Amino acid sequence: MRIGVKDGEVVVPDDPTIPFIEGDGIGVDITPAMRGIVDAAVEKAYNGRRRIEWLEVYAGEKGKKIKGKILPDETIDALREYKISIKGPLTTPIGSGFRSLNVALRQILDLYACIRPVYWMEGVPSPMKHPEKMDMVIFREATEDVYSGIEWKKGSKESKKMVYFLRREFGIELREDSGIGLKLMSEFASKRLVRKAIQYALRNGRRKITLVHKGNIMKFTEGAFREWGYEVAREEFGDKIITEDELKRNGFSEGKILIGDRLADNMLQQMLTRTDEYDVLAMPNLNGDYLADAASGQVGGLGIVPSGNLGDGMMMFEATHGSAPKYAGLDMANPIAITLAARLMLEHMEWDEAARLIYEGIVMTIKRKTVTHDLERQMTGAEKVGTSEFTNIVIRNIEEVSID
Repeated sequence: MRIGVKDGEVVVPDDPTIPFIEGDGIGVDITPAMRGIVDAAVEKAYNGRRRIEWLEVYAGEKGKKIKGKILPDETIDALREYKISIKGPLTTPIGSGFRSLNVALRQILDLYACIRPVYWMEGVPSPMKHPEKMDMVIFREATEDVYSGIEWKKGSKESKKMVYFLRREFGIELREDSGIGLKLMSEFASKRLVRKAIQYALRNGRRKITLVHKGNIMKFTEGAFREWGYEVAREEFGDKIITEDELKRNGFSEGKILIGDRLADNMLQQMLTRTDEYDVLAMPNLNGDYLADAASGQVGGLGIVPSGNLGDGMMMFEATHGSAPKYAGLDMANPIAITLAARLMLEHMEWDEAARLIYEGIVMTIKRKTVTHDLERQMTGAEKVGTSEFTNIVIRNIEEVSID
């Protein structure tokens, strides 16, 4: 059945149709693994009362092969129609007409909030002494900033026109051999991203929101993001939040979420030195790309970190890593990231029992040191298993988990 939308929120039936994109490269290995684990968790949690009807749609190399386009119109139509979807990693072929398939999907579907929960799972090797201190959820604006794709190549007629225009109209001198790009940041997009982050924090019992920006340098884009973030917090959530300045003046108000801001470069080192002081982070597109990957490195890397792309009544979940084509079809790839993306999907569907089973089944498998090659080579005394065997072990471990 189709998932519905009421007041901007999805309404999920007991047997929803979920489109999936297998993905390029190792997508052929990890996406079936994810589906198997999800089906096992849903069956155990609900004993047949709920189930997912999977619908394959095509994009990337498989889309080109089967449908003649790397991003077929019918794929976009299905993602819109069924509201919630999940995808494997996609590679944008050279000369395809897209700068990035991932960016294109976010912009076409207006999935404006890229959300990445970053947390450590016991047993995962990490470069940090205390990776358990990391438990952050990063909200990254996904449609604007320098990723909007408005740029012109050095020496092109367009860049020459821009150089001439800026010199003539504003007295700005640029080198003639400059490539030029535009950084766009609107009040509308910035506020809806921060609004989404605050709503998430309230719904999930989070304690603090931090706006991350470079407003000391880029005052009318990044600085404006900061100001717009505070505005939406005060105007729409004033009875539920307290700013750091108000906290200093008046002391803490019980039950309110603390909101503050940090410069992006400072935030990078704060994540290392004061990790457990941060909770939900909201930031523009480029900052979010860098900081989310840096945070992921603290808990073991992109191979275990999920991601979701959220709009108003539409969601697409994915692994954060690349397609690793040299490992495709070798039964070697680690399916944890896309499976935890499915866990995140189930949480947004409010199928929390199945989501918990997936998490506990994966943690149990890691603690017992039966892992794929990427984790095995970093662990002492671990047993290396392939993708399919790892999947089977997770499913068996899910059967051991209590559903009470």
